[in-house]
Amino acid sequence: MLNYKRYKKNPVVDFKDRTWPNKEIEKAPIWCSVDLRDGNQALIEPMNVDEKMEMFDLLIKLGFKEIEIGFPAASQIEFDFLRQLVNENKIPSDVKVQVLCQCRQELIDRTFEAIEGIPNVIFHIYNSTSTLQRDVVFNMDRDEIIDIAVAGTNMVKEGMKNHEGDIQLEYSPESFTGTELDFALDICTAVQDAWGNVNDNPIIFNLPATVEMNTPNVYADQIEWMSTHFKDRENVILSVHPHNDRGTGVAISELSLLAGADRIEGTLLGNGERTGNVDILTIAYNMFSQGVNPELNIENIKEIVDVYERCTKMDVDMRHPYAGKLVFTAFSGSHQDAINKGVKALKERGGEHWEVPYLPIDPADIGREYEPVVRINSQSGKGGVAYVMDSIYGYKLPKDMQREFAKVIQKISEKEGGEVKPEKIMAAFKKEYLEKKDPFELIFVDVDDRSSNDDTKVSVDFKYKGEKMYSEAEGNGPIDALKTAIRQCVPEVDFTVEDYSEHSLSQGSHAKAAAYMKMKNSRTGKVTYGVGISSNITRAGIRGIFSGMNRLL
Repeated sequence: MLNYKRYKKNPVVDFKDRTWPNKEIEKAPIWCSVDLRDGNQALIEPMNVDEKMEMFDLLIKLGFKEIEIGFPAASQIEFDFLRQLVNENKIPSDVKVQVLCQCRQELIDRTFEAIEGIPNVIFHIYNSTSTLQRDVVFNMDRDEIIDIAVAGTNMVKEGMKNHEGDIQLEYSPESFTGTELDFALDICTAVQDAWGNVNDNPIIFNLPATVEMNTPNVYADQIEWMSTHFKDRENVILSVHPHNDRGTGVAISELSLLAGADRIEGTLLGNGERTGNVDILTIAYNMFSQGVNPELNIENIKEIVDVYERCTKMDVDMRHPYAGKLVFTAFSGSHQDAINKGVKALKERGGEHWEVPYLPIDPADIGREYEPVVRINSQSGKGGVAYVMDSIYGYKLPKDMQREFAKVIQKISEKEGGEVKPEKIMAAFKKEYLEKKDPFELIFVDVDDRSSNDDTKVSVDFKYKGEKMYSEAEGNGPIDALKTAIRQCVPEVDFTVEDYSEHSLSQGSHAKAAAYMKMKNSRTGKVTYGVGISSNITRAGIRGIFSGMNRLL
């Protein structure tokens, strides 16, 4: 039996004055990418210099204005990479480089060496504050933990005296989610007092969900409690750094924005320790889907995924929000039908806003394509097959024919297993409707509707079971005349045309038309469709009759 009694509930916040449940996200936060630090350290094979440079270039292209480069005092590789960025003048003037450092003098001194010549730096110091780590890791009381943070702050202030650029301090009470709120506030206030108002820059207090420990609403309560209790709140940038241990990293991030957070640290596509850091792209695309400008250049998700997979040597899951190969794909028949109708209605109505069932955003807006939106397998229905035939090949199948042809595709999927690609769907359509020549094969037809009595004369050459035949007849239209002409040679053929529809397949002088003939065998009662294609609509209808006769017989 699962031994759930080994675990205890983490405490919640007694905060009845919360206001975040009644708020909405109305603007983008300050984004800070930590792909080159948290993301990189969590890779099985960390990025080499070239890969780091490609990732840095991507982050700049996406519009990040704050990028944590690494922990230069702890790694020669990270130190050298930062110096390469400086020496090659790769850091734009409007981008702040963030460096991480523990509150130790030799590490802080080394970090100042690394950032020499950089005009805008966020100097990020941290120490762990949780009750558990104070007990089992550091064996220190509250005052001793505060002393570490204050000492680190003073070391940074002292190092600034010989640094020509602008320094903004960021302090993280690491493992904030496991820290008592009153203590988290006390240690932040102590850092705030020690730092003062250096350079008139707001201090960044980063409150990380280093480990997700409770439901998202609890983290939101913690963030709002801190936001409302900070001293000089207008001079504080409240930052969050969520992880995804409980699978709710995006949720706690979004709720933290409602609760007063100004800034989010995360990675592209959620790479990071354990289950990962929060996925910045998902949050940004969520905002976009609600009509909020995410203030990142994320129009081409395919390019982002390509660079990410190449640099990290990790694959993006097929079901990953927005970025996965299957997230804009519908296999369910009812979903496919709804998407098909939704896209059609959107085009017909010309509405200002995107409104299509099962597609929260237009895939084309983020660099995805319409062709793979609907994919067909044995679980798919008529709507999906109809969508593929219409959106890719231009055939607008009548409703009853959609059911008929969907059964054809379903049998293919059941026989071969897996997905049926659009090209195979089209091949099946040609085989079933356009290329059948047994037992009837049309060779030549001439239609003369100039007779004085308004009848139409049809002359037709055709084969029946391989035998050449010729016939001509008159009728009250080409279809009626054709039927009579054929029965003169093959008396056992007896059908009625139950319905008829047509549409243009292309435009211009070489346009072709498609004709759909719903036909019933008068003797057996069997009903099926025939399809004909021609640049002449009358000939298209006649070819549709031959197609239908072959299917009936």
